[in-house]
Amino acid sequence: MSGTPSPDSAPDALELAALLCSRVCHDLISPVGAIVNGLEVLDDDPKPDDREFALDLIRKSAKIASARLQFCRLAFGAAGSAGAQIDLGDAQNMAKGHFEDGKITLAWNLPRLLLPKNRVKLLLNLLMIAQQTIPRGGVLTVDSLGQGEAMGFRITAAGLNARVSQPVADLLASGSSNTVDAHAVQPYYTRLLADACGISISLVADGDQVVATAN
Repeated sequence: MSGTPSPDSAPDALELAALLCSRVCHDLISPVGAIVNGLEVLDDDPKPDDREFALDLIRKSAKIASARLQFCRLAFGAAGSAGAQIDLGDAQNMAKGHFEDGKITLAWNLPRLLLPKNRVKLLLNLLMIAQQTIPRGGVLTVDSLGQGEAMGFRITAAGLNARVSQPVADLLASGSSNTVDAHAVQPYYTRLLADACGISISLVADGDQVVATAN
């Protein structure tokens, strides 16, 4: 059928942009919906206890939505002009705001320096993938591999029942474009970032942990 990509074709630029937008919207629907629910409670002229509950829900949800927007802007957005560099300290702040939610603790062991933006975007996207391997929460530990602008990363995800999604691991390793949909677009995009940086990435189980590397 005209306009329908074959199963083995990579998404074109327009489709990739649409899939990434769908992914960002998916991440924002929950906190924005909670804000709307809180406002609806306030509109009903609630009792004092219900009003305080609604205001607390709005505050927390607005904070979550803001953190996710800032993170997605750095992880998926243009983040400056071509060739721009990003401060790892800024990346750390965005990551903490996005990931540390009471279930996840982030141990960030990277020096504060400027790195090419695609390398930082790759780091943040790998963090998202590593987080998904510990759905019940745990610790994400970020270490450096090498030094300077050629620095790579190792992210160790430790948590109860940590596990690797084999389709995601295969996509990161091979770059296969089969069945790239809104669920698979983020690891697919991560692979594109790795290719742009000229480095290899992997996601493997290591005992009761999962390790993502970019080096």
